[in-house]
Amino acid sequence: MADVVVGVQWGDEGKGKLVDRLAPNYDFVVRFQGGHNAGHTIVAKGKTHALHLIPSGVLYPQCKNVIGNGVVVALDALVEEMQPFGDLKGRLFVSDRAHLILPHHPMQDVRTEGTQSAIGTTKKGIGPLIKTRSDGWGLEWGI
Repeated sequence: MADVVVGVQWGDEGKGKLVDRLAPNYDFVVRFQGGHNAGHTIVAKGKTHALHLIPSGVLYPQCKNVIGNGVVVALDALVEEMQPFGDLKGRLFVSDRAHLILPHHPMQDVRTEGTQSAIGTTKKGIGPLIKTRSDGWGLEWGI
């Protein structure tokens, strides 16, 4: 059985909290789009977890968590987010087709915001990466 939770707005619909409620009944939780510019907060056993890249299933030992090919990954943000969970070997997987933010992407983001070519970003490098990929590199947002 597979269920898909998809928002029809730009966020803040409660997708992460819904997935957190469903995750105990599943073996896999897969994130298939977005980046570390947004996230969700889950409270489990009295502890607050702010998740941005890692799927909500990380709180459940039986879940394998997949960061899929449509996700924009900042490695520094991912490593920092992983720290509270200890060893995630065999429980967290990143697609080799996920989109990797490189150091020049945030710099380009800061440089272009406030100009005529601004695209309204959080200045984390996600916008320039998406723009670059869609302009000439064949960005695929499929699952």
